[in-house]
Amino acid sequence: MSVTNFCSADAQTASAPHAKVTFQTLQEKKQNSKPITALTAYDYATARLVDEAGIDLILVGDSLAQVVLGYDTTLPVTMEEMLHHTRAVRRAVKHAIVVADMPYGSYHVSVQEGVANAARFMKEAGAEAVKIEGVIKRVELVERLVDAEIPVVGHLGLTPQSVHRMGGYKVQGKSTAAADTLLKDALALEEAGAVAIVLEGMPREVAQYITHRLNIPTIGIGAGPDCDGQILVFHDLVNLSFAKPAKFVRQYGDAAGLFRTAIDGYLHDVEKREFPSENESYHLTKEARAALESASPIRRKA
Repeated sequence: MSVTNFCSADAQTASAPHAKVTFQTLQEKKQNSKPITALTAYDYATARLVDEAGIDLILVGDSLAQVVLGYDTTLPVTMEEMLHHTRAVRRAVKHAIVVADMPYGSYHVSVQEGVANAARFMKEAGAEAVKIEGVIKRVELVERLVDAEIPVVGHLGLTPQSVHRMGGYKVQGKSTAAADTLLKDALALEEAGAVAIVLEGMPREVAQYITHRLNIPTIGIGAGPDCDGQILVFHDLVNLSFAKPAKFVRQYGDAAGLFRTAIDGYLHDVEKREFPSENESYHLTKEARAALESASPIRRKA
């Protein structure tokens, strides 16, 4: 079976190169009020398209549990699965920062285990940073990761790994007290050495409040337009998640519709024997065909 070769020389030069993004780049964007762009990716082909577009940061999110592996939540995805997908993304990326989500259970048992697992993302999968959810119990972990030369992106607000504790995917920080707690958490993460913080599922005003108080960049998802950057799940962006989109999702394409059209066309053409055509088939030379037919005549349909 043949497939499109993403590694062909023509494909390699198809897009203009972009300068390599670093966390210093993101910090400068915050200082200069230039929006940071981020998307998730979970495989080579998608990551390549995202990277060639010039996106600043690619997150290999544990959301792959739902949109790629078909789980109901992010909780079941394993370290080995996350490492596998991070390696695939890393092979495609030349421009963006690659951040890997640490899955549930990979840093919850002990700080030592968290550091060891984070190091695997850096050493085995080529990630340039890891993302962890929560703060109160994570400050020591963040400090230890920073000491180990592992950049850390925090994640506050609606934290999917805490879905059961929160009683579902609910907007966080809706009261003054809750907003103040989120700010304190964000400041604690910054003090511990985090290089950026994802703010998810919170009122716009709260995200703006936190963003203006922090020196490090904030990247929002369902947190309004005032964060230093924005991130979406790639499958939500292109209508490939097979679920009703959240309020904050804007769909920029219909990959599901495109794929269905292509699959339906292929199904039709095969069933009608219209694919492959004569021009899509390989042939023997006249001499080789004649020799083959003389040795074993081809039976013709009546």
